[in-house]
Amino acid sequence: MYEHGSILNRLHKQLERTAKNRKIADLRVGLSYVGVMLDNNAVGIAAVPRDIKSKWRKVLPDAGRYAGASAVDILKYLIEGENSLHLAIGLATANALIDHTSCETEDREATTYFNLEPGEKVAMVGLFAPLVKRIRLTGAILTVIEKNPERLELLSPEKKQQALRDCDVAIITATTLLNGTFEEIIGFLGKPRSVSLLGPSTPLMPAIFSQTPVTHLGGSVVADSTRAMQIISMGGGTPALRPYLRFVNLHL
Repeated sequence: MYEHGSILNRLHKQLERTAKNRKIADLRVGLSYVGVMLDNNAVGIAAVPRDIKSKWRKVLPDAGRYAGASAVDILKYLIEGENSLHLAIGLATANALIDHTSCETEDREATTYFNLEPGEKVAMVGLFAPLVKRIRLTGAILTVIEKNPERLELLSPEKKQQALRDCDVAIITATTLLNGTFEEIIGFLGKPRSVSLLGPSTPLMPAIFSQTPVTHLGGSVVADSTRAMQIISMGGGTPALRPYLRFVNLHL
């Protein structure tokens, strides 16, 4: 089994030295995303977990004091955050700190990387609605594991574990890093030929996924910092952000 929170711990360790040389220029907390801009204009984003949107009623005590703060202090939210909103801020900070200059940019549709065959079993953790029809058109057998009953009928714990154990391909939302389920999920996997961590929150740093089953990272890099931060603060989601992101796929 994999230790709970181990990936965020690795991410913090990898970026701590870089963070010491950077400051936070701006922080936006929107309805769907958190955006962090550094003093070099690099922006990182992370999804606002659904439990925050439905249940969170508190405010950030440090609001108004993030601008000018050392990035190393905010990066610590990855390992010391008091709630999932703190984790999202920490992950957005990490995504801003990661050096993306050598990242391969491809605007291919995600399912083309999986080379699905008829009859293969796909476990999708977190509903990626645009991918469902495309996956089923390949003849693959899709099981969606979702936590939000408003989006989809929930599976029993036994059926979830069986879907993960039996799948040939696993597609896992990066928000599992924020809700604390990522390590548990990969621990349930059998021997899939492909495991993808997918979504704009994905930290595009292959080193932190060594000795895990992950074979593909599908994430994004902010291409227009000003517009991305503006859209986040206006409550925009992925469709509104999409024109200001470039999509990146890394094979591990």
